[in-house]
Amino acid sequence: MFTSKQRSVLRSMAQTIEPIGQIGKGGISENMVKSFSDALESRELIKLTLLNNSDEEIKSVSVELAEKLGAEVVCTIGHKIVLYRRSNKKGIVHIKY
Repeated sequence: MFTSKQRSVLRSMAQTIEPIGQIGKGGISENMVKSFSDALESRELIKLTLLNNSDEEIKSVSVELAEKLGAEVVCTIGHKIVLYRRSNKKGIVHIKY
């Protein structure tokens, strides 16, 4: 769980990154979970887009995805989801918040 200050720092960092994936009307597949997990392992902070054709609500999708990835939801803004998970990879520079 983040403090409000930590969440604010992560949100400001997320403003400068581009979304790396999209979730459409097909929902969340196992391949998506695998690729997002790999991205979290190398980047620690990722941004995703929920497409307009999706029938899902942004909050429910973000919570479900965070549970599957073992990550935390930093924020949801409009159709964007920002997730954070500390990497276990050796030699990576961790995000300081």
